[in-house]
Amino acid sequence: MEISVIYNTNNQERIKITNHKEAYELIIKNWNLNIIEFQEECKVILMNKGNYVLGIYDVSKGGIDSSVVDIRIILAVALKCNATQLILVHNHPGGNLNPSSSDINITEKLKKSCELLNLSLLDHLIITRHHYYSLNEENKFL
Repeated sequence: MEISVIYNTNNQERIKITNHKEAYELIIKNWNLNIIEFQEECKVILMNKGNYVLGIYDVSKGGIDSSVVDIRIILAVALKCNATQLILVHNHPGGNLNPSSSDINITEKLKKSCELLNLSLLDHLIITRHHYYSLNEENKFL
């Protein structure tokens, strides 16, 4: 067996994210607003070192109040698209923006895992249709 790597980006639009508000505005445009209050989903924004967006990856869809986040999948996707910076995003269908203990736990695990691979987890956003909560901004980013 032979393994080969091909890297090609067809993205002509260069979107740069410099703060959590811009990240929220980008992600809300790429979210299915018909189910944002019904089903929990998790996505990751993948960026290069210059803060330019390489893409948005749908990590998982869950139930009413949870979604499985597999760190290995997030890291595999980040490495495959040559990303160096990530922003994790998930919605709370019930509308409560406060992070749960599970939200904080997965943030800590992903941050440590990223550091091992020389990647940066810049933030973890919890979103609703009209608002967001930035774990980084609120100093919950350990």
